[in-house]
Amino acid sequence: MSETVILVGAALKTQTPDPQSLEELKRLAETAGAQAVAVYSVRLEAYNPATLIGSGKLREIAAACEAYSADAVIFDDEITPAQQKNLEEILPAKVLDRTRLILDIFAQRARTQEGKLQVELAQLNYLLPRLSGRGAAMMQQKGGIGMRGPGERKLEYDRRRLRARITRLEKEIDLVKRERALRRRRRSSVPLPQIALIGYTNAGKSTLLNALANTCAVYADDKLFATLDPTTRRVPMRGGGQMLFTDTVGFIQKLPHALVSAFRATLEETAFADVLLHVHDASSPLRENQSRTVRQILTDLHVPALPVIDIMNKTDLLSAPRLRALKEQYPHAVFISAQNKQGLPQLMAAVEKALQSKWKIYTLFLRAEQAGLLGQIYTSCLVLHRTALPAGGLQLRVMATEGNYSHLTAQLTKA
Repeated sequence: MSETVILVGAALKTQTPDPQSLEELKRLAETAGAQAVAVYSVRLEAYNPATLIGSGKLREIAAACEAYSADAVIFDDEITPAQQKNLEEILPAKVLDRTRLILDIFAQRARTQEGKLQVELAQLNYLLPRLSGRGAAMMQQKGGIGMRGPGERKLEYDRRRLRARITRLEKEIDLVKRERALRRRRRSSVPLPQIALIGYTNAGKSTLLNALANTCAVYADDKLFATLDPTTRRVPMRGGGQMLFTDTVGFIQKLPHALVSAFRATLEETAFADVLLHVHDASSPLRENQSRTVRQILTDLHVPALPVIDIMNKTDLLSAPRLRALKEQYPHAVFISAQNKQGLPQLMAAVEKALQSKWKIYTLFLRAEQAGLLGQIYTSCLVLHRTALPAGGLQLRVMATEGNYSHLTAQLTKA
């Protein structure tokens, strides 16, 4: 049986209301397995430093908790440890915020060892400052000579234990980062163009990767944060050869800083790509806000300037007039339905065109006595086609960076 929760969004009266945020919080709660029984949007003259919102509205929410037998109250914004303590004394239910809810979803979704380590680190960093304020349960007393009760000792023990675990996790994640860097170098040693799929959560990135790679190996579901761990698949090119496509964790509004930090290693995949595919949910009425969020997070992560292709996904859910209007609004975007595998040839053509800014197609001619350079060519280029010539020569159609091509032609000239 799912938990019942009450959702609370608070904003200043001077701010423009954002209906997307509370609707998204509702979807997050559903993803976590909870059912929202009431939603409160509170407008304030100023935030209450003790309880975030005023006492009158809190009494109303407390009454709703009793009426609905609510298990938890979830605030849309991050609340401080002191505010959480005060709210728990007033409300007859668990008190969570958006950050804690997202952490819970990430804990459910993490599948790889790396993902689990990152989630646990974010959870502990969130929990550590909130250990205080449990004093009544722990018989906590004020510190000082003759004033240290058993609760104080337990609290300090718990803090030390958490700090020690955080230190161990940071070391383990650092090891994971080094292993990821090693895998990345190995991938780089195989001359394949690298494409990263980015976008708002539930935009259809995993479904698209499955469609391109012609597999169902990547978990995809109509839920927020269905995929956390980056997944890389080989995708054949139209003219021969292959590309590497990497699916990354979806973005979301108000992405907690703890998670941005913990998942930086995962999101770093975008920095090493040749092209970014920004996957949009074309059917979402909040598409433009979601797009701005993705761009802002990429800026916050200091992702370098790379070619970006806008992919309008889920076009099968649009009416014909809406689709025409969207195409006029985004003339340079590629319109697809990953679910129905529509528009994928146009997508691949756009990707290969974008790659030409870094990867170009060249033709190499080798004489028979230059065959010893073949190993170097296959190591530094993507060989698309190979044709035998008279007298033991070869003609190779390759895809390579300008630097690799210049180095190879210098080698061929010497040989």
